Amino acid sequence: MGYDDTGVRCTMLRGGTSRGLYFEARDLPADDAERDDLLLRLMGTPDPRQIDGLGGATSLTSKVAVVWPSEHPEVDVDYLFLQLGVDQPTVSDRQNCGNILAGVGPFAVERGLVPAGPEETAVAIRMVNSDSIAVATFPTPGGRVEYRGQIEIAGVPGTAAPVVLDFADTEGSATGGLLPTGRVRDSIDGVDVTCVDNGMPVVLAMAESLGLTGYESHEELAADAQLLARIDALRTKAGDLMGMGDVRSSSVPKTALLAAPRDGGQVCTRSFIPVQPHSSVGVLAAVSIVTGMLLPGSVGHELTRDWPEGTTRVDVEHPTGHLLVDVAVDPVADPPRVLRSGVVRTARKLFDGLAFPRA
Repeated sequence: MGYDDTGVRCTMLRGGTSRGLYFEARDLPADDAERDDLLLRLMGTPDPRQIDGLGGATSLTSKVAVVWPSEHPEVDVDYLFLQLGVDQPTVSDRQNCGNILAGVGPFAVERGLVPAGPEETAVAIRMVNSDSIAVATFPTPGGRVEYRGQIEIAGVPGTAAPVVLDFADTEGSATGGLLPTGRVRDSIDGVDVTCVDNGMPVVLAMAESLGLTGYESHEELAADAQLLARIDALRTKAGDLMGMGDVRSSSVPKTALLAAPRDGGQVCTRSFIPVQPHSSVGVLAAVSIVTGMLLPGSVGHELTRDWPEGTTRVDVEHPTGHLLVDVAVDPVADPPRVLRSGVVRTARKLFDGLAFPRA
């Protein structure tokens, strides 16, 4: 009897603006190759529709969290994020996901990995992908996870309870340095960029440098094949400069195009994951975007001139709304240093039970 016959214990949660399958490590094969094969068959990959699996035919809904009790003395659980392909049978652990992270704390409490507090619970989570730590704090009245609440986040209908995420040691999550090229500004194919990694390796460029306004819709960007080819070439060359090697088949680095705000925020963004346009913006991508912009001489720093002095909470506009991030840096340190970063997300449990892989 194998997983095909017995199924595998699985919880599906919406975390932030993503959706994923959450597993305890003990419920999956110990061998990575066997694990990945099982996950691909559960998700219905490869198939652009993922019609025979649990994926939602987008990279935002083809995500997996693997969770287990941590041996780290200051951490409750370890969390491995895996990004699955949709039409390609790929499984990548080269990045974090701050949206899926929002569901890890509630999942850990639901599964009894962490005891719930009487009113709220703080779960210390080691993000295995980058060996960094985040603390998720969320309501647990009466010792039960409460998903209902009044917090609204762009890209998700309705409201839910807040999940406050505070990050530590996210500098150089995938590259080993906040400025992985060693410079605050580089030029690639005549385009000025800033390569920054504070939880997510991101290539920043001004939208106008690629002939865009920065206010194009998701549909307009997705239909522009020439633009997507340029984005792919830009991030591939940036990945090499960032010491990441050949990233052509990797989900990182991401690319973010910047423009002046036009909807009451402080910067307007259009991001790509890694080549297709994002319908909103990733949590850790937004953290890295703001981190980069706060560094004097960086691409986008000129957009910060009207921000109030000492600003740490920054309203990031994206195609479907806004994301508020909290970032503080010491720009005069050599090299620059991140003092604090965090964000507010929400999560909701969608189902818990047995999932059956396709043959």
